[in-house]
Amino acid sequence: MESPFKGKTGFRRLINAFGYSMEGLSAAYKNEDAFRQELRLALILIPLAAYLGHTGMERAVMIACVFLVIIVELLNSSVEATVDRISLDHHLLAKRAKDIGSAAVLLSLLNLVVVWSLVLCTAL
Repeated sequence: MESPFKGKTGFRRLINAFGYSMEGLSAAYKNEDAFRQELRLALILIPLAAYLGHTGMERAVMIACVFLVIIVELLNSSVEATVDRISLDHHLLAKRAKDIGSAAVLLSLLNLVVVWSLVLCTAL
């Protein structure tokens, strides 16, 4: 069965989608420690990228890596919330889903470190 909210089109759909997105960001901020930590990191790294990047491309890539970490964390948090909604019992598949989401966050953080290191070392 499809959601009764499907089928909205046009400007109303955009307004609704924006509202849902803001609710999602708010929920992540209120309920997810890792999201708050990564958001604080972003508030430091984004201005730093604007300062340390020598070209627009360097700045863009450095900032994109920061946003990627936040995006992956949001997706990981949504997987964890869904798994917890289904059951709080220990289950091998629930653990696997959560571990894979965590691994995605780790890889996005490693990507950030590698890209920033390459950009900053190349600038020296």
